[in-house]
Amino acid sequence: MLRQVYSTTRPGWRSPTRILLPVGLVTLVAIVLAAFSLFWAVRQSNDVSVERQIRTTERSIQAVVSELAQQQEMVAVWDDAVEKLREPQLDFDWLDANMGIWLHRTFGQDQVYILNERNEPVDAMIGGERVPVSEFGLIRPSLNSFIRDIRQTADEHGGHGHERAGSSYLTTGKAVHDAHVIQLLGRPAAVSVMKIVRESDDIPQEPGTEPLLVSVRFLDDTFPKQLAERNLIEGLHFSSSNLPRPGEVSVPLKSDYGDTIGYFIWKPELPGSKILKVIGPSTALVCALMIVVMGWLVRSLRSSMARLESTVVELRASEAHAQHLAFHDVLTGLPNRALFDDRLDRALSRSAGGEKSALLMLDLDRFKNVNDTLGHQAGDNLIRELAGRLSGLVRTHDTVARLGGDEFAILLFDIGGRTDVEVLCSRIFDAVHQPFDLLGSQAFVGVSIGIVMMPDEGVDRIDLLRKADIALYHAKNDGRGCHRYFELCMDEDVKRRATIEEELREALETGDSLKVHYQPQVAAAGRPVIGLEALIRWQHPTRGLIAPDQFLPIAEDTGLIVPLGDMVLRHVCATSKRWPNLFIAINLSPAQFRSNGLAERIVKIVRECGADPRKIELEVTENVLLGDKLTRDALRKLRSSGFRIALDDFGSGHSSLSYLRRYEVDKIKIDRSFVQHLGHTADADSAAIIKAITTLGQTIGLTVTAEGVETEDQRRFLETTGCMELQGHLFAKALPEDRIAGLMASDMRARPSART
Repeated sequence: MLRQVYSTTRPGWRSPTRILLPVGLVTLVAIVLAAFSLFWAVRQSNDVSVERQIRTTERSIQAVVSELAQQQEMVAVWDDAVEKLREPQLDFDWLDANMGIWLHRTFGQDQVYILNERNEPVDAMIGGERVPVSEFGLIRPSLNSFIRDIRQTADEHGGHGHERAGSSYLTTGKAVHDAHVIQLLGRPAAVSVMKIVRESDDIPQEPGTEPLLVSVRFLDDTFPKQLAERNLIEGLHFSSSNLPRPGEVSVPLKSDYGDTIGYFIWKPELPGSKILKVIGPSTALVCALMIVVMGWLVRSLRSSMARLESTVVELRASEAHAQHLAFHDVLTGLPNRALFDDRLDRALSRSAGGEKSALLMLDLDRFKNVNDTLGHQAGDNLIRELAGRLSGLVRTHDTVARLGGDEFAILLFDIGGRTDVEVLCSRIFDAVHQPFDLLGSQAFVGVSIGIVMMPDEGVDRIDLLRKADIALYHAKNDGRGCHRYFELCMDEDVKRRATIEEELREALETGDSLKVHYQPQVAAAGRPVIGLEALIRWQHPTRGLIAPDQFLPIAEDTGLIVPLGDMVLRHVCATSKRWPNLFIAINLSPAQFRSNGLAERIVKIVRECGADPRKIELEVTENVLLGDKLTRDALRKLRSSGFRIALDDFGSGHSSLSYLRRYEVDKIKIDRSFVQHLGHTADADSAAIIKAITTLGQTIGLTVTAEGVETEDQRRFLETTGCMELQGHLFAKALPEDRIAGLMASDMRARPSART
């Protein structure tokens, strides 16, 4: 009986086992594959998200200089500004409301200065408050080259406004500016200098008399927060060193001269990880239930098979959902950036075969007002409804994607040309301008569109996205609610500076084309030569003579001014030994004082060459006196070592009696601009200023030298006022050393022995 029962029950027990074994194996494989697919999708989503955030951040950083110039243009190309700045007494309330403080409150600019035609500050704003104009002296050394370039523009272009190379983001066609990303006061900053010019031809404006608007936006203060809000990045901050914590990424911030001046670091958003946190527990629970069900199937095959089938269905649904979330926007269901980039790559491959396509970047206008007034839920509802409207305007094989925030993109495949794009843009404007019903209220927004045609503008995805963004910025700057096609512009200025820097390095290595010339300085009484000023000249083998104001600013920016200055000093030492009865002057730039050990290096070179430091005169500008403690200490060390200190271009900057007393200056040199205007009715004050400076020098026992003497009338006036030394083309231009020797031979009176 027992045998009979056993024989009848055993097949019933073995049959489920034979079924469950392969089913269990299949189920286990399915679980492993699903887990692999899930983790692969999560990782892909995270990688794509990180890549997008890095690319977006880099693009935003590159655009900060353009945005700064665009903001300046709003007030710099303006008839009212030109007239207000001509008034004898400046209306500072008007300037606060329309220029300096307005630029801070509207765009977050950190510092704004207005310079007059002599590059003197007349208004200064820092942190939203007007401050003494002397504050400009702290940043003037870093901006002198930009200011000189801007002033030179009037000479090069006949005084007419123009846009500098690479400034296609400006709109008026009259703006003249120079903008860069540099390190300012030890901090990363975007700096733009723009001429304040008339908007219409009704206002007369003499070329070369335009005031300058100087704007500074530091990139390590509020800019990271603004950048984070714009690109939906959390925890973005600036660091001078590239030390991201685990899980963080960084983007380097480079100056316009290629130097890395810091890093933007943040912890990127990882949508895949968020998805894993949502569906991971449920998936694990499903797997656990499946194991329990497999054990229970031994007793109830039919029920277990049903449960197994249900579990497989749920697992597949979870996998499909994870795949969908990895490539679609959660809010709208549209393709996200990952899927959009994939489809853009497909469009580019088809464009390479001759098919025409178009990329449209869309950005909503006044969307922030909806969030601020109706709340973020209303903003989300608007985004969802807009996604539906846009999807209804394109063909089934086109792509509408949401890239983030209120930014959308559209890919049009296989189009006939711009006509098809124009038709779609018109329909988009009509659809967006319709009111949106949000939480019982109506909201109205606009849209700006940037367009790139493919393959006309290239076949590189990153480059096309950059160009589309540029076109979008132009659309927004042209008043919003419009569309613009990308137009290519070349940045010749950057290439030119790079070429000059490279060739200057070669010239310093060979030493063939860089020459030191000397301009005599004569005593006012009797006109004997008593000293020389050393001036660098670059006779390029193919370009000819390159003016110092073209290569010295580049040398200062790149650090080449240090070896260049050392080379000139060695020439001066040799010349000083040849004419020991003369003093020889050499210019020191603020950039040299920023190098380590300037005073020690100068003393060492003079000693090695066997020259007398008492016969060498170091000319510095007032900007150097405004430097930090290291700069002031270097000046004191040099003077204590026997060198004479001359204050060059006196009267053109922040001249102060405190400088002359604090630094024990030996000589002041009257700026050539005052001498050149002697006798001109347009500048009757020059004579009075020269007399005042001469009297000041005589009173406190300083030597007074006048530069730029070109006429006999100027010489007679300067001698009458008591000016002790003269220098200019009336006596001699800057000459090579061999020609100076001939000049000295013909005028033996130029060697007073008592001068020290």
